[in-house]
Amino acid sequence: MPQDRAAVSRALTPDSALGGHTASLSLCWLPAGALPGWPAGMAIGQHGSWNRSKLSGYRVVFVPFEGGLPAGLPRDILGGFLSPDESESYGRPVGVAIGPEGALLVADDVGDVVWRVTASGAG
Repeated sequence: MPQDRAAVSRALTPDSALGGHTASLSLCWLPAGALPGWPAGMAIGQHGSWNRSKLSGYRVVFVPFEGGLPAGLPRDILGGFLSPDESESYGRPVGVAIGPEGALLVADDVGDVVWRVTASGAG
């Protein structure tokens, strides 16, 4: 089927590319300083692919924001959910939220745990 040129001309470019098959299922706003030294931005839980030869996702990433828009590439906040050869997963982040004390909480629906992420040395 040929492309619909009119539809293509109306397409919007994403503000931030998170990668295909990452299954980015949840996000939450992190105010500046929630992670010491980091700007304000979005924490994004990537549940991950399950039907690819090379797994993708399986992590929590951070996208910095400035002026209400993404202002940089995603960077890892929490990883380690894949084996060294990336052939099997140990967990799958599915939800992210800020807890009442300010820590990032990450629900893992394979490990059946909630991870509490704080700065190194923090409570």
